[in-house]
Amino acid sequence: MSANSALHIRDLKKAFDAPGGDRVPVVDLPALDLPAGASLAVEGESGSGKTTLLHLIAGVLPADAGRIEIAGEPMTGRGEAARDRLRARRIGYLFQTFLLLPHLTAEENVVLGMSFRPAGPASPRRAAREALARVGLLERRHHRPKQLSVGQQQRVAIARALAGSPSLVLADEPTANLDRANADTCLDLLLAFAEERDAAVLVVSHDPTALARFERRLHLAPAGEGVA
Repeated sequence: MSANSALHIRDLKKAFDAPGGDRVPVVDLPALDLPAGASLAVEGESGSGKTTLLHLIAGVLPADAGRIEIAGEPMTGRGEAARDRLRARRIGYLFQTFLLLPHLTAEENVVLGMSFRPAGPASPRRAAREALARVGLLERRHHRPKQLSVGQQQRVAIARALAGSPSLVLADEPTANLDRANADTCLDLLLAFAEERDAAVLVVSHDPTALARFERRLHLAPAGEGVA
């Protein structure tokens, strides 16, 4: 594995129980390496395991077999609490549905997202404001989600994912709920962050226009059919 690898995967497997007691394979990925500063788009039909792959990388789900390393640290082979700590230190996660808490301001949502990360040189509130400034929403930091447009809500979610300078940013269908202009802004922010902060970005998407922005692309076939 390269010393500057943000993501390293070997022989990753995950299956789920089906009615009748059978195990249905969902992810079967022989190898994936994503260097620091690189970006990758993952595509594939529904049921090909794209979101499950993100959950395995983030440690939300344990792998059945194989190895995942985040910036040189193993995600696999850890208990749930240890996976949570590694995710907090190393990974920013951008959810398709934003998952902003409606009773919190934009700044408070970003601060809350940093609450499980180790303390850095900047206070969480200062880091949140820096992240909101990066996405052009510093002046809206006291607004609650319902006071923001859909595009602005997505930018708050991006700020939350980028605050604290993670080594790896995972984004699940980040443009799915956006018009083209806001979708392009979202991708601009993610790709600029990768380049400027030497972080890696992995995006799952069905959006052909979004996919075309990435030189690195991985097509997942349903497990059992191999990786196309």
